[in-house]
Amino acid sequence: MERTANTLPACPVETTLTLISSKWKVLILRDLLGGARRFGELRRSVGGVSQKVLTAQLREMEDSGLLTRTVFPEVPPHVEYALTELGYSLKPVLDAMWSWGEAYQAREAGEQI
Repeated sequence: MERTANTLPACPVETTLTLISSKWKVLILRDLLGGARRFGELRRSVGGVSQKVLTAQLREMEDSGLLTRTVFPEVPPHVEYALTELGYSLKPVLDAMWSWGEAYQAREAGEQI
């Protein structure tokens, strides 16, 4: 579903969440920050996601302009997914999530000792 300025939430935080609101989308972004990946590579690296759900998430992200899908005319066919410039612009958001998660893990580990 293509979004326009009229269909996006007024709140910028809600807009961001609208685009990356699932656990899978954030993990896909994380994995594609390292470069293009094939579908099977993404499925293994994301882990625990069904083929149907991963396909749906990738299509939504492509529709939002966060990634591109390139089909190579080979036998067997091979498809790669890569972040667009817009997708890469989410790197600081993911970096902040990483730092926060690391600090939280350290805090929790300290409380359990």
